[in-house]
Amino acid sequence: MANNKIIVPEARQALDQLKLEIANELGIQNYNNIDKGNLPSRTNGYVGGYMVKKLVQDAQNQMANK
Repeated sequence: MANNKIIVPEARQALDQLKLEIANELGIQNYNNIDKGNLPSRTNGYVGGYMVKKLVQDAQNQMANK
C-alpha cells in the first residue's frame, strides 16, 4: 500500500497544478478528469517521473543561487 502522505498540505494545490502541466506537456489532455486505471502504467509513471525530475531541477537551481 502506498504511503503518499503530503508533508506540507499547503503544497497540494501546487503539486496538482504541476501534475496537470506535466501531463499536458506529455500530450495527455484532461488528466485530472480521466480514469487513471484506463491509462497504461507507463503513462502514469511518466507523469510522476517528470514531476520528480522537475522538482529536483528546481531545488538544484535554488541551491545554486544561494
